[in-house]
Amino acid sequence: MRLIVTGGAGFLGSHLCERLLREGHEVIALDNLFTGSKKNLNGIVSHPNFSLVLHDVTLPFFLEVDGIFNLACPASPVHYQKNPVQTLKTSVHGAINMLGLAKRTGARFLQASTSEIYGDPEISPQPEGYWGNVNPIGIRSCYDEGKRAAETLTMDYSRQYGVDVRIARIFNTYGPRMAHDDGRVVSNFAVQALKNEPITIYGDGSQTRSFCYYEDLIDGLMRLFFAPEVREPINLGNPEEITVKQLAEEVIEISGSKSPLVLMDLPSDDPKRRKPDISRAKSILGWDPGTPRSEGLLKTIDYFRQGISVGGG
Repeated sequence: MRLIVTGGAGFLGSHLCERLLREGHEVIALDNLFTGSKKNLNGIVSHPNFSLVLHDVTLPFFLEVDGIFNLACPASPVHYQKNPVQTLKTSVHGAINMLGLAKRTGARFLQASTSEIYGDPEISPQPEGYWGNVNPIGIRSCYDEGKRAAETLTMDYSRQYGVDVRIARIFNTYGPRMAHDDGRVVSNFAVQALKNEPITIYGDGSQTRSFCYYEDLIDGLMRLFFAPEVREPINLGNPEEITVKQLAEEVIEISGSKSPLVLMDLPSDDPKRRKPDISRAKSILGWDPGTPRSEGLLKTIDYFRQGISVGGG
């Protein structure tokens, strides 16, 4: 198949491009490099079936393709709050443009959504049938509401135009190629621990998250995209829930760090719980993340260690 991956130079996008190439597909990565990086594509840039196109998805794109993975959008608060208007445009205009392309070409379309569509959830774990508890005017709304609108567009293009669509609600994912400055807890804690700097925990550290290693997540995206027909949203994430404080302690232990823990004020609208109900992914896709957190964290910390060693800081 000839496939587009928007956000193809990003953390997950670059890993997805590699997996698709290994499976024998032709891959076109679209990225404006706002948060993505060409270095993430070093291993495939010369592959005969790969091409990188510098393009902003808020603008139309024309190409004959068989499928589209729409991953384009800054995914960490630090990045998406830098330019909230552009973040919302990326989710909404990007979805419109890529869905329009899918409509014209008859391509299959996968929308990379997020657990953030559940907001600060009032139930846990979060099943796909839960409509969420989202602040529409908060500092995270540009991302949360943008992704919710993208899901709306995806389903409306399916209902109105018959576009073959998929929706993946991605929960916290980590691994090599995460940006060291993206502000997410795994990258923050790993870099701070390796530098023996104080590890900053927002709030008292009792808020929970569920962390999925990137290889498991990419496998879930592949299963969802190539499944015969799955119109309803699918949660993709690791249901093993831990506190942020526990994660910090695990990172310190694995890295051999001497970093102390420092508590800071909790950001506005920060969700207190994140735990996916993946029963739908298990039953429909036969998907269940299998990488132990200890193994994933070790590989991720080694990745950051190499970067710090090369960068000298």
